[in-house]
Amino acid sequence: QVQIVDSGGGLVQPGGSLRLSCVASGRLFSLGPAEWYRQTPGKQRVLVARITTKDDVYYVDSVKGRFTISRDPAANAIYLQINDLRPEDTAVYYCRSAAANLWGQGTQVTVSS
Repeated sequence: QVQIVDSGGGLVQPGGSLRLSCVASGRLFSLGPAEWYRQTPGKQRVLVARITTKDDVYYVDSVKGRFTISRDPAANAIYLQINDLRPEDTAVYYCRSAAANLWGQGTQVTVSS
């Protein structure tokens, strides 16, 4: 059964950086776009970044210039580099394969001093 595993979250101070990883057990990220979402308690999951198989990228305005999405097709992996972290970035981050509509289990990012 194909699955996606998210990792890389943690507790960081404001201004810090994290690199989130998302690895699929199959070639999902070669079949369609990959996306990173985030969710805070009581709110809907929100798209923050997307990358297509042609490496076209999209970012929500609030993360432009701080977040970078990338992919490694050979490793069946997607990454989200997050710089200049802010308290409002605190959330559970989820990776998604658009081709399979398959989600990772999520990884918690907490930004606090």
